Amino acid sequence: MVMRHTEFWARMEHHLGAAYARTWAREHVIRQLGGRTVSQALEEGEDVKRVWRAVWSTLDLPASER
Repeated sequence: MVMRHTEFWARMEHHLGAAYARTWAREHVIRQLGGRTVSQALEEGEDVKRVWRAVWSTLDLPASER
């Protein structure tokens, strides 16, 4: 299943809040993304679903959110 950027950002805002989601994405380095931030990974063309799974793991979200 392909995840669109709009769905990704909707999930980020749901879990982190609209005001904080993009800041977190720019500043939080995630090991599963090769030591990059969410923003860096997306800008470099990383698969959106892979980025979401790294966020999901980092935030320790419930399995239903995967």
